[in-house]
Amino acid sequence: MDRITDLHTLARTAYYQAGGVSDVELTSPDARSGRRESWMRAVQSGDRTVLCAEREGELVGILAMGPPYEADVDVTTAGQLYQIHVRPGMWGKGIGSSLHAAFVQFLRDTSLATGVLEAWERNSRAQAFYARHGWKPDGHHRPGPGNANYVRMRLSLDPEVQPGRGGQIASEPEARNRY
Repeated sequence: MDRITDLHTLARTAYYQAGGVSDVELTSPDARSGRRESWMRAVQSGDRTVLCAEREGELVGILAMGPPYEADVDVTTAGQLYQIHVRPGMWGKGIGSSLHAAFVQFLRDTSLATGVLEAWERNSRAQAFYARHGWKPDGHHRPGPGNANYVRMRLSLDPEVQPGRGGQIASEPEARNRY
């Protein structure tokens, strides 16, 4: 679990610091402990899936997905991409796209037509990544760190388009059992 928490902390620190959030809020022992507990719950959950991407034995990406959190999103038609994190220094190498493809496959495998996610409004890199993959803001916002909002985005699947896969993604049982 520590490897997942460490990668999450590295990725999160990179984009929140770039958006003006202080390092103390991101890397304190209490913040790290909270992230570790959250990942432990996600990995042990019966309705969430956590996948890990590795290159040459190094954890380089993580994905968490499952049912939507918000009551206004129909759980019978939508799945939520909770988090994709890629190790800084590995951005732009296809890891995030591979994890995204795994999320799209999850939607198809569970017969869901829509994906939802939240991106921090100051994380323009993430918003551009999701826009390239067909996501669009749906107008819903909620407060986030640094006096900035989280913006909800939606992806509508085209039943004729099959997601591409690349990189090595650990299967759900491997991800759950490894940490």
